[in-house]
Amino acid sequence: MTGNRIVVTQIVTRFQAGAGTVALRGADALDPDRFAVSIIAGSGDRLLDEAATRYPVTVVPSLCSPIAPRRDLQALVQLTSLLRAQRPHVVHTHSSKAGFSGRLAAYRAGVPAIVHTYHGFPFHEFQSRPRRTAYIRIERALARITNHVLCVGTGVAAVAVRERLALPENVSTIGVPLQTAVSEQSPARRSAARARLGIDDDTHVVGFVGRLDYQKDPLTWVAAMGDVVGPQVTAVWVGSGPLQQSAEALIARLGLHQRVHLAGERSDVADLLPGFDVFAMASRYEGLPLALAEAMSARVPVVATAVNAVTDLVSPGETGLLVPPEDPVLLARAVRHLLGSPERAAGMAAAAVDRINQRYSTDALGDVLARIYGDGHDRASATADMTGALACK
Repeated sequence: MTGNRIVVTQIVTRFQAGAGTVALRGADALDPDRFAVSIIAGSGDRLLDEAATRYPVTVVPSLCSPIAPRRDLQALVQLTSLLRAQRPHVVHTHSSKAGFSGRLAAYRAGVPAIVHTYHGFPFHEFQSRPRRTAYIRIERALARITNHVLCVGTGVAAVAVRERLALPENVSTIGVPLQTAVSEQSPARRSAARARLGIDDDTHVVGFVGRLDYQKDPLTWVAAMGDVVGPQVTAVWVGSGPLQQSAEALIARLGLHQRVHLAGERSDVADLLPGFDVFAMASRYEGLPLALAEAMSARVPVVATAVNAVTDLVSPGETGLLVPPEDPVLLARAVRHLLGSPERAAGMAAAAVDRINQRYSTDALGDVLARIYGDGHDRASATADMTGALACK
């Protein structure tokens, strides 16, 4: 079935926006005559369904984010068995749990080349010191069996090198792979987006797209929107997650239910973004957020927290505004500034589109992957040749 192609198995915990998008767009950018890609995922959404139309997909439900020793051991055993059966030349893991279980399984199965992408880290400044230290030690141990590390953004790459999660020569930086960048905004696209949201053209909209979870910090976002919304301003969060009930309770407690809306999961995010007047991100930590890049590509002015590799995209005062995490007062202030300074906001949005067009493309990601996967295949071939030569002696 694979012939002389390089066989690559991608392993992702949750195959959805973020890691799933990078994995799928990377696979799509590869030459199918040279590479045979398959996917293993713990779970997924519409993106996994899309991937299944083009690649063999195996779902391993025990591969999930929460730490659960019995389930994690089950995932390790299942992944090892699958990889021994598939016999890939390269295993490429994404996200923390898949990075842990997938890399161990690949090592146990004797896979010649192991690649891992850091979209962010399992450790961050808001954890206790013992927990953070434990995660760093685990990642350093995994580095010993990892042939190459990809980092989504220079900020993430800098942390990986500083914390000794990879050898310097084995680290490569990639961007968020956008298929296209929107170069023009139009009243028609804005009106169409507003119609989808059920909001009239005269109301300002502050929006965000992401999971309602600890990382994205929806409670700080809701608190900030309380100082932003009014008769002519509304706020919309697109996405769902474990903190949805907490966010709804805070909206009710602050009396914001008429002006702050949780829109839930949507399959038409690209069509909704032109309806935002400002994209506001409150995340505590990130890699290089795909949603932020897509908002910028849609010419939406952005406010984001100054974390990890976000500064690859947002240069303060040039392509957007930065605020510290967990600070609803400054987040609200920055959003109000952009709403009240439309000419400056438009100038930042235009500069952001230029940056996106210059730096990020699916083809660029495909070039990096082809080189790294090719190196892994060459390493496997050299090992096989050496083993054969020794067997003849």
